[in-house]
Amino acid sequence: MSTTHSPDSKGKPPLALIAGPTASGKTDIAVNLALALKSRGRKAAVVNCDSAQVYRDLGTLSARPTAEDMRGVAHLLFGTWDGATACSTADWAKAAKETIARLHCDNTMPILVGGTGLYIRTLLDGISPIPPIDPDIRAAIRAMDQSDARSALEAEDPEAAARLAPADTARTARALEIIRSTGTPMWKWHGQQVGGIAKSIHLHPLILVPEREKLYAKCDARFNWMLRNGAIEEVQALLARGLNPELPVMRAIGVREIAGWLEGGCSRDEMIARGQMATRQYAKRQYTWFRNQSPPNWQRIDPESFVLSTHFELIFQD
Repeated sequence: MSTTHSPDSKGKPPLALIAGPTASGKTDIAVNLALALKSRGRKAAVVNCDSAQVYRDLGTLSARPTAEDMRGVAHLLFGTWDGATACSTADWAKAAKETIARLHCDNTMPILVGGTGLYIRTLLDGISPIPPIDPDIRAAIRAMDQSDARSALEAEDPEAAARLAPADTARTARALEIIRSTGTPMWKWHGQQVGGIAKSIHLHPLILVPEREKLYAKCDARFNWMLRNGAIEEVQALLARGLNPELPVMRAIGVREIAGWLEGGCSRDEMIARGQMATRQYAKRQYTWFRNQSPPNWQRIDPESFVLSTHFELIFQD
């Protein structure tokens, strides 16, 4: 992933990035930064890079910022997609690039905030120019049993098979679709990334790394808060729509767990335990991703030790 403060960054439009695991307080910091810039006569807007908060169906379940949370600061790409339409990484990156360009034209500082590392990497470094997958090939592969798909991938793209876990159904299907539709294995496409904005902006990144046990306690508390503040009603509304269960909105954390309880598959206490565990596991994956995938020279800080003027000093000087 691209780094920051390159020697040729002078004169390039700035972009702030505040990223980290769920329940780490990213939005509060982003809004505080925007308000601090406003007090200095500079416009700013918060741009979402969370793959659940893009869906309007998941206001509570994604902990999407409320009007009270926003405190008068413009928030963009939150609740933009209807759950019936999957928002791919490429879809989001295209929308984010257009949004950031408009903000820069208006002399407004974009503050990118979220925890979806793949979104961030794709925006900065670009995406592989893989041609559209043949619909018939996609349908045939998605209808395959996972064991059959895995065996086919081992034969047709052994490099991808060696890299992917045997139970990873989504990535197995994707790799098999690519090799069958394009005749080229996934790894060759991944070496040809295009469309990233890293070289055209001056990036100011901050990675939040809370103490793990405190983070997990916040995850547990947040799931309980969701249940009290509309999460159950959101899942009921989704189920009433009869959406494809493979859509991202139907696989969001909390949706499956609450749906299982509503349909009589578990007790309320079991549902809560499963939802809290899923949230903690997701936070752990995000934590690991940012630790291993983000450049070592990106600032990392425990949110409890965060000082706005110190950690974004360069922004205030620009």
